Amino acid sequence: MSKEQVTRVAAYGLLQRENKMLLCRLSERVGMNPGHWTLPGGGLDFGEDPEVAVVREFMEETGLVVKVDKLVGIDSLCDSMPGWSAMHSIRIIYSVTYVSGELHFEHEGSTDLCAWHTHTETQALPLVDLAKRGIAHTFG
Repeated sequence: MSKEQVTRVAAYGLLQRENKMLLCRLSERVGMNPGHWTLPGGGLDFGEDPEVAVVREFMEETGLVVKVDKLVGIDSLCDSMPGWSAMHSIRIIYSVTYVSGELHFEHEGSTDLCAWHTHTETQALPLVDLAKRGIAHTFG
C-alpha cells in the first residue's frame, strides 16, 4: 500500500532586532523535532496570500505585528517518517520588520516558546534546517 502524499505550503519570517534574531521552539504537539528551534511562521490557509500568511502566523505564534520587507527565498523539502504521509513542504521565507506588539508564546500550538538569540547563541541550539538557513541569511 502506498502512503498518502501531502504538499504543504508555508510562509516564514526573519526578524532581527539589536543583533538578535527571533526563533520559536517546536512544541510536543508536532510530530517531528519537538524541542528544536525554527523560524516563526506556518502553513497557508486555502487561498491565502503568502505575505498575509506570514503576518498572521507571526501574530499567532509571537504576538508581534510585522510587515513584509522582501522575499528571501523558497525552500523545498521532501520528508516522511514511518506511519506518516509522505510530505512535500514548500517554505517561502521573507524578511520582516517589527511594527508593534509584545512577545508572547502560543498556547497549545505548534510552538511553545519564542525568544531572541544572538548569532553565537544560535550555535548551541537544536535547530531544524529551516532555522539554519534563516540564521545563515540573517547573520551572514
